[in-house]
Amino acid sequence: MRISEISADQPGLIDLQHAAYRVEAEIIGDDRIPPLHETSEELRAQLLTWLGAFDDDGELAGAVAWEETAGEIDLNRLMVHPGAHRRGIGRALVKEVMARAGERRVAVSTGRDNKPARMLYERLGFTLTGEAEPVPGLWVVHYLRSRCLSTDAG
Repeated sequence: MRISEISADQPGLIDLQHAAYRVEAEIIGDDRIPPLHETSEELRAQLLTWLGAFDDDGELAGAVAWEETAGEIDLNRLMVHPGAHRRGIGRALVKEVMARAGERRVAVSTGRDNKPARMLYERLGFTLTGEAEPVPGLWVVHYLRSRCLSTDAG
């Protein structure tokens, strides 16, 4: 696997996003996840920094995007192609962002019932900070990891 910087114009990115968020929609039993319905144009309009994970054949197998300030990185989305689950791609992408965060905090949110994502973040040292209901019946949980200088967790 190779991780490198990409842009929102990366070939296959919108298809990867839709496939990954379809899986989350199935897990949480709700398809009102905004990235699931985003168009290519809407994706490109987001002011996000991107990394892609490429398999040995050069195919995009996963991606992560974030927004950042001087004190915090907010993981906006993490996606792994359904055919590439359980290969450590999500973990590798999050750890790379954590390494880039240095001493800044890293925040992330996911569906409250998305147990695989929650387990990943908890194993990487993220702490649950709360939950919210942005749309009636759609619950998300918020996590924070302080001082990501060390990425030895998990």
